[in-house]
Amino acid sequence: MPDSTSARITDAAPAAREVRGTSGPPVAGWLERIVRSKAVAVTALVLPGLWPAWPIVNQDPSVLADPGEYLLHHLGFVACVLLAVVLTFTPLRVLFPRWRAAVALNRHRRLVGVTVFVYAALHFVMYLIYEGGFGKLASDIGKPFILSGTVALGILFALTITSVDRAVRALGARRWKHLHRLVYLGAALAAYHQIDASKVFPLQVVWIFGPMLVLQGARIVKRFVRSDPAPPPRVPQIGSPKT
Repeated sequence: MPDSTSARITDAAPAAREVRGTSGPPVAGWLERIVRSKAVAVTALVLPGLWPAWPIVNQDPSVLADPGEYLLHHLGFVACVLLAVVLTFTPLRVLFPRWRAAVALNRHRRLVGVTVFVYAALHFVMYLIYEGGFGKLASDIGKPFILSGTVALGILFALTITSVDRAVRALGARRWKHLHRLVYLGAALAAYHQIDASKVFPLQVVWIFGPMLVLQGARIVKRFVRSDPAPPPRVPQIGSPKT
């Protein structure tokens, strides 16, 4: 009897090793390690800010014609892209809970969120430099284009200064969560800011915020559709006491 048992265990060992070896494809593990790396995340966040140096160094005439305007638009564009990107992290984790790369992405939510504010603040500083300072801002604040961008920046600032653990403890988890839901209002205002900046509807708003809207919608649908199955009806057994 012991011999047959040990034989079965020995025969099952290669199969167990095979299952453990195929629990996840090598590419998935490689992708997870890259996504999890903070150095990779920081590099990916910094490079867009350095990109304007390339056309300037290469004497691109379309950029050199008005480098201030180019920097102004580029910084605002990067802020909008990163805002849309960070708002996909939670839906990806909810929709694909077994995808380790999605879980790893959520480790960088705070870092990406703060970086969004940094680019938005640089965009605001470039606006003040390019347009003529706070006097110009005060005279134009009533315009929907300027007002939406200013309010969006204020929301991002509030979320950034309350992103630290001490703020979570001070506000309480419930109030902190309600406050940080303002990010959706900030994203809507940022999208409107981009739309109103052009005389025609810019298609880039669709491809920047469209995927985020699809993922957020799928997350909401999954939350409302998912429900625990009803327990099967109890079948009384013969001889069981009546209840």
